[in-house]
Amino acid sequence: MNPLLLLLLPFWLLILQFVVCNSIYLNYTEALSKSILFFEGQRSGYIPSNQRITWRGNSALGDGPGFFSDLRGGYYNGGDNVKSTYTMAFTTTMLAWSVIEFGEMMPKEELRNTLVAIRWSADYLYKTSAEVLRIVVQVGDPVNDHNCWERPEDMDMNRTVYKLQAIDPASEVAGEVAAALAATSIAFRSFDPYYSDSLLKAASGAFDYADLYHGSYSETVLIKYGVCPYYCAFDGYQDELIWGAAWLSKASKDERYMEYIQKNGDTLAANENINEFGWDKKHAGINVLLSKEVLERKAYGLDSYKTSADNFICTLIPESSSSSHIAYTPGGLIYREGEKNLQHSTSITFLLLVYAKYLKQSSGSINCGSVRVGPAKLRVMAKRQVDYILGKNPKGMSYMVGYGRKYPQRIHHRGSFIPSIKDHPQVIKCKEGSIYFNSSNPNPNILIGAVVGGPQKDDEYEDDRTDISKSEPTTYINAPFVGALAFFAAKPIHHN
Repeated sequence: MNPLLLLLLPFWLLILQFVVCNSIYLNYTEALSKSILFFEGQRSGYIPSNQRITWRGNSALGDGPGFFSDLRGGYYNGGDNVKSTYTMAFTTTMLAWSVIEFGEMMPKEELRNTLVAIRWSADYLYKTSAEVLRIVVQVGDPVNDHNCWERPEDMDMNRTVYKLQAIDPASEVAGEVAAALAATSIAFRSFDPYYSDSLLKAASGAFDYADLYHGSYSETVLIKYGVCPYYCAFDGYQDELIWGAAWLSKASKDERYMEYIQKNGDTLAANENINEFGWDKKHAGINVLLSKEVLERKAYGLDSYKTSADNFICTLIPESSSSSHIAYTPGGLIYREGEKNLQHSTSITFLLLVYAKYLKQSSGSINCGSVRVGPAKLRVMAKRQVDYILGKNPKGMSYMVGYGRKYPQRIHHRGSFIPSIKDHPQVIKCKEGSIYFNSSNPNPNILIGAVVGGPQKDDEYEDDRTDISKSEPTTYINAPFVGALAFFAAKPIHHN
């Protein structure tokens, strides 16, 4: 080959990559519909007759006896068969927040489907915290579960129930349950007032437990070896106390919750400028949520939260003078070290859109040193993340299963990679599922709408179900993405 052509080859490959990425048509309404549908594939308990992911069946129908009368229902957290209250509650909070901020933008059918998805987990969370000063934090032994490749419908292992009660601390779990139930009560207020009131009362009880016995649930000996290292509270419990109080304040209008925030914010260090938001770190979410009070109601006692929210946004702007910046992959995806990177992209994208909404309503903007940032800039930034996930990336791959022409075929998900009970009614025992896990064949059951862990810092993605960090979908990745997709389905921004 001509040496000059060899020299120019990398340049032309970059041009080709750019053309391919920017020629992909994205249908946000379709993506929204599929992102909600995913939750039906995560259902535990009795599967209703109107189930749309038809390859799933009833599972874990014996959850609860001996502890509570009924712990059936809820969602499996990811690709395994464990039900974690901590992560399920965060998922529920984010779905409810999506409806609160963007529900009016959703097509009526998808709003209904989202409310159904929220209620499926909220009903379960209500049961986990129904008794005063007692909470179920997990169902399923993760060690046994992770050693057993069984589809949910075939589970025959011991379904251990991990619970805490006074005087055992459970501040982060109970605080997140309080937030979830309070946010859900807001989402359902105009649709089912009685249900909304019931949830709000339960949220108050969960918060009382969280605040009465301060401490992390994962430090309790009886719980620690069941929830760790998978769903430990690595970041402490303080942020969940403010997070729960903030949602209860918003839902109840009871002044005592706002007084709690003002009194304890500094002590609990909840308003710190920590540029992360997810199931274990609520700081950025707290700062954005409480900034609404400053922007719209001039609640100046909360100025520190607004300042921290602005600082968080500035860390996302590479050209800002922020002392620290959130990293991006070469292809433009928000990147943080750790597992399942897309959980960071979807949650931060959601916060960008929510903060853009708050700024727009108050005609506000942010000063990031030499850069002035307004709502339009934040929406463009959010769109780049959404578009990357849906296929405008260096691999030309959608990281949402069942969306686009190219998407992951070998996701880490037992129900998806083991033949369905509808196609293979015979029981597939614990170790018999290993051949499907180790197979290089595509998964036989398509978990439509599932957003996987995604690529790492080099934008590379190998379609390999054994690479759990990249190939496993989780409810807490999808939940904030629902709100982001609702916004762009209603108001697409044309920006390459």
